[in-house]
Amino acid sequence: MNQTKPAFLSPMWRIYIGAWIAYIILVGLIVQADEIEAGQFDPTMIAYAFVTTGSGGVLLALVWPLTGWMDRSGMKARMRFAIHLSAAIAFATFAHLVILSLQKGDGQSLSWHAWPLMYSLMSYALTAGVFQTMRANAAAQRQALAAQQAQTLLVAAELGALRSKLNPHFLFNTLHSIIALTQRNPAAAETALFQFSDMLRYVLDTERAGVDRVTLDAELQFVRDYLELEQLRLGPRLQVQWDLDPDLGDIVLPALTLQPLIENSIKHAFNPYTRPGLLRIESRRDPQAGLLRLTVSDDGPGAAQETIDASPGLGIRTIGRRLELDYAGRASLSIDSRPGAGFAASVTLPIA
Repeated sequence: MNQTKPAFLSPMWRIYIGAWIAYIILVGLIVQADEIEAGQFDPTMIAYAFVTTGSGGVLLALVWPLTGWMDRSGMKARMRFAIHLSAAIAFATFAHLVILSLQKGDGQSLSWHAWPLMYSLMSYALTAGVFQTMRANAAAQRQALAAQQAQTLLVAAELGALRSKLNPHFLFNTLHSIIALTQRNPAAAETALFQFSDMLRYVLDTERAGVDRVTLDAELQFVRDYLELEQLRLGPRLQVQWDLDPDLGDIVLPALTLQPLIENSIKHAFNPYTRPGLLRIESRRDPQAGLLRLTVSDDGPGAAQETIDASPGLGIRTIGRRLELDYAGRASLSIDSRPGAGFAASVTLPIA
């Protein structure tokens, strides 16, 4: 069974009590400094300090719940000041009455009464200021944490929305390719459907697991399945060259990072043409920067940067936004293309 610690055992109250005890003992020593110098020490003066000064420390502890009540009620600054002023006067009066009960104040000068009162007022002001500052800092930390949590939820929601866009986009385009294949080669279309079922299992498994991360090996296997399906449709027009670092297979990355880039190349560099084309897929590690670079390039017609920016295509924009959100600016997607010079898309990820 979990048990909540009493409030007085919290670090704040341990510091508060310890500071007051040290201060009380110091007061008890100071008031008899001359006697101590002469070799005389009166322990009753320590007890006296605990009564006079310690009672003030006990009362001032009540300022903590008072400031909490003010915060919860949403009280305006003017009302807070009025309540603190009244409480300070009441505290100073009580503390002075304690002193008068132990000492005779008859016939004492006005300054004899004024200085303890001023001391008590300043003690209250200092304590109230510290407590109010602590509460303000705690409230600021809670707000910052709430804002961070809200931002995390917002990022997670947007990432989920981006994933939900990618999956139907991939499914629709792949099914469209299979349908086109059935009109020309029904046997190949049947093989493509089996290939597609393996790809669909990959997508559904990541969705069911609620995990957006897969190993590079798993992502590359998914890409190989996808390319085998496309080669059934494109035949010898699609030539694929792999240039992979075999030591990078265990690195994790977001699922469906490479496939949309490859699909983009097939759409623009292979589908419109009857000539053969080359698709190149490579992985490289930058050990000094701690980065993984994945590049998908083709020898298609390429495009100007203005054309790429104005393109309504979903895949590349979605990949870029996912990387921005998922890695908080530590990952990037870069495009290198010019008219007549092919198209290359590179994903750069930090290696954990």
